[in-house]
Amino acid sequence: MTTAFVLGGGGVLGAAEVGMLRALLERDITPDLVLGTSVGALNGAMVARDPTLAVIERLAALWNDTARSRDVYGDRPLRTVRRVISTGTHVYSAAPLSRRLREELGDVTFEQLPVRLQVCAASIERAAEHWFSTGPVVDAVVASAAVPGLLPPARVVTAEGVEHFLDGGIVNSIPVGRAAQLGATRIFVLQVGRIDRPLTPPSRPWEVARVSFEIARRHRFTRELAELPDGVVAHVLPARGTSARDDTVLAARDFGGVAQRIAATYDATRTYLDELP
Repeated sequence: MTTAFVLGGGGVLGAAEVGMLRALLERDITPDLVLGTSVGALNGAMVARDPTLAVIERLAALWNDTARSRDVYGDRPLRTVRRVISTGTHVYSAAPLSRRLREELGDVTFEQLPVRLQVCAASIERAAEHWFSTGPVVDAVVASAAVPGLLPPARVVTAEGVEHFLDGGIVNSIPVGRAAQLGATRIFVLQVGRIDRPLTPPSRPWEVARVSFEIARRHRFTRELAELPDGVVAHVLPARGTSARDDTVLAARDFGGVAQRIAATYDATRTYLDELP
């Protein structure tokens, strides 16, 4: 049996995945393969480097520190306005995220990890889904988490040359199909809760893009679940502590519910796992 952890994207809601990881690792469920997109790439890289309960304390500290300092999206308003005017493409710098990741992961490469890891990002030049599986892990995670409009496209040297990447959620937000392609027979899907919430028609211009993206990401996820080969079992773990308020424009900076999301999702996932045959 080959066990995969698939960690989906979802920005600040990614704290919910920490609760799921705690419940899994407490039951000695460890991955042979980790796949991550966007914030799931961040959480996934941490657990691929240390697939033990010790990583939960580090992840919780990382999320709580971010909540307190607002380091990633914490620029002063005037500075963000100046950046938007000067770049025309993004609001925040990627430097704080990159710096914080290097504090945790250093210069570790994919080849050095004890658990096989792959990270998804969207290549601009090739207009394609790209999977990082070699080279520096931090560069790949920053590329996977480059939210359009919030963070700049990430410049990374790949086998194809110098490329620029945006958030992997654009092309594959919850890569369950990829896990099956790579030989996983038991897949635990760590998602942030949005797939459970019903969509309603947008009523404001800025809601159109969000609803359109949600339709695309949920359609692909549902299709890939339905198309899993015989013999492959997927467990979609329950996320808690999120709501429709988390899908608003201003929610990207709201880290206030980190501890509650971790705790609530841990309890729900623990119950789910206890009820498995």
